[in-house]
Amino acid sequence: MLEANSIAFEERNIKENNPTVEELKDWHKKSDLPLQKFFNTSGQMYKELKLKDKLPTMSEDEQYSLLASDGMLVKRPILIGESFVLIGFKENDWKVALGI
Repeated sequence: MLEANSIAFEERNIKENNPTVEELKDWHKKSDLPLQKFFNTSGQMYKELKLKDKLPTMSEDEQYSLLASDGMLVKRPILIGESFVLIGFKENDWKVALGI
């Protein structure tokens, strides 16, 4: 979608280059979403760690640290703009955010 609309972007493989706690805090703030929305709930690691049961009792700091520890725990794709962050691909949301 980005290339098709000639929108410049920087691609980042967060499996190899994990987001930092600071980045996650910034993205969370810009997203206006609950922090739990940042977790890849369909991922193998999420299931192995039984995070469905653990997340509700974890502090935000613990959740940030966990997300920063392994990029596979983070829901993808993430679209990061100057004043917004979108988690997951929802075409209409992306079009609105990008003005296309």
